[in-house]
Amino acid sequence: MPPTPLLDTVRTPADTRAFTIPQLRQLADELRTETIDAVSVTGGHLGAGLGVVELTVALHHVFETPRDILIWDVGHQVYPHKILTGRRERIRTLRQGAGLSGFTKRSESEYDPFGAAHAATSISAALGFAVARDQRGDDNKVIAVIGDGSMSAGMAYEAMNNAASTKQLIVVLNDNDMSIAPPVGGMSAYLARQVSGGAYRSLRKLGRQVAGALPRPLKEAARKAEEYARGMATGGTFFEELGFYYVGPIDGHNMDHLVPVLRNVAGIVDRPVLVHVVTHKGKGYAPAEEAEDKLHAVAKFDVITGKQSKAASNAPSYTKVFAQELIRQAEADDKIIAITAAMPSGTGLDLFGKRFPGRTFDVGIAEQHAVTFAAGLAADGMKPFAALYSTFLQRGYDQVVHDVAIQKLPVRFAIDRAGLVGADGATHAGSFDVGYLGQLPGFVLMGAADEADLARMVATSVAIDDRPSGFRFPRGEGIGIDLPDPALPLEIGKGRIMREGTAVAILSFGARLQEALRAADMLAARGLSATVADARFAKPLDEELILRLAREHEALVTVEEGAIGGFGAFVLHRLAARGALDRGLKVRTLTLPDVFQDQDKPEVMYAQAGLDAEGIVRGALQALGVEQTKGGLRAL
Repeated sequence: MPPTPLLDTVRTPADTRAFTIPQLRQLADELRTETIDAVSVTGGHLGAGLGVVELTVALHHVFETPRDILIWDVGHQVYPHKILTGRRERIRTLRQGAGLSGFTKRSESEYDPFGAAHAATSISAALGFAVARDQRGDDNKVIAVIGDGSMSAGMAYEAMNNAASTKQLIVVLNDNDMSIAPPVGGMSAYLARQVSGGAYRSLRKLGRQVAGALPRPLKEAARKAEEYARGMATGGTFFEELGFYYVGPIDGHNMDHLVPVLRNVAGIVDRPVLVHVVTHKGKGYAPAEEAEDKLHAVAKFDVITGKQSKAASNAPSYTKVFAQELIRQAEADDKIIAITAAMPSGTGLDLFGKRFPGRTFDVGIAEQHAVTFAAGLAADGMKPFAALYSTFLQRGYDQVVHDVAIQKLPVRFAIDRAGLVGADGATHAGSFDVGYLGQLPGFVLMGAADEADLARMVATSVAIDDRPSGFRFPRGEGIGIDLPDPALPLEIGKGRIMREGTAVAILSFGARLQEALRAADMLAARGLSATVADARFAKPLDEELILRLAREHEALVTVEEGAIGGFGAFVLHRLAARGALDRGLKVRTLTLPDVFQDQDKPEVMYAQAGLDAEGIVRGALQALGVEQTKGGLRAL
């Protein structure tokens, strides 16, 4: 007879506190099955969550969440956490409109004390919670879970350096990829239990008291001897040097090891602790375990076969177009170097790396380093391309300003995932790069309207050798047009007229061009003739084109996949400087709204933002001072 299901009895983590170790193992098995089934319906991040199922169960079992603060890094792995913390009934709304976020989110649950979606934030945030706790005089625990990939980010070490004297702070290092641990087995688990237990720590305290009576040189030698001896047996000397009491490595899938060690660690109150847990991404689901990326991110899939149901398309993705054109350019120019920050497949540089392995560098989750590394390459005559998502480039902005722009170094930024990205929501939207890059003196900033334009922008960046440049492009497939062969560089700062009209001019920057053309058709059906122009450049602006549009039309509407303060603001500034607004020109700047939009299908999000064809029509009509009624157009 199969065991009685346990997951159905768990409404909050408190329901697990009386479970035995065998019951916790059963709960973990059921939680893994539930996670796989839910993600098969919604798509999302699968492999990371499967790797921490046992760890999730053990943490919530041992610690008194939400009183004890549990902070997850990045958030790719939190689906099992959400199921255990009262959100099981909504788990099949993950990443859907009005559904659960794919990451931790403070407004969603008291069990999500800190929102996360970018890497290496958990220890810094946990330190903040620990200090706030101490200021209040409370005694709850604070636990930060951080993956080994996030430990490549300098922010994690900055936080640990500051946390060295903080009590009741526990960092769980989820080691699933870097192989920084020695083999994990019975002996290492035994040692971890011993060094985290009270008897060892009492003996250690006695030894320190004895050593305290020794002369200072001998006392310091005794301290180092003890720490290094323990480090030789268990690993972790590096973390000891940072001020953390190191425990591990332990098998993150073995509940008999996890629970006793975590209980012991909960009793260490005199210094911060790092628990080294070794896990396997995709654990317990064969298609994930066998996949090269451990099914990190998936579309909807068949649970039995693991086959994903991705929509068919005849057009290549923008990311692939970028990669293929960069390969073509690199075949003719051996100075081209490609840099990614832990996103080789996401940015297409896995393709470049296969062709040019010696000219491809993955620096890990370290965007600041990636930018300055590229600056160093450029300063010594190379042609570096830093391929980063727009949302992640934000993390290296100071380096873009000081190490690249001020020195006028020709670093090329390939800015992927520009604009809205759908299911990943606000944390991954590429909303701000036009504003924060376009304000930098001398920076050349392009926005691809289609895949052919993108190929030419890659070629353009190769040719720019006296200043920094960037080109932004969206997530997903192109519009299905032929690619240029060869892709010739664009004339710097020159846009193009796509359609001539008389009443209103629509000036598009980036991938909203097709919606702008659709809007022109809809305006024509209302008896209004529209010009449509593709700016191509946010900086330098095509001033001649902009002034012509202003001079020949009653109204001008700018359209962009970016926030307030970007392309539209640049156009307004230029028009005002040239006196074009003094003649009564009516202007509307259509941007992303001044809110952080929650996840939904991209087309829904753009409609909400007023950046689809209907929204552009509304903007044009408002600029012209008319509105649509059942009887036709009427003056406002």
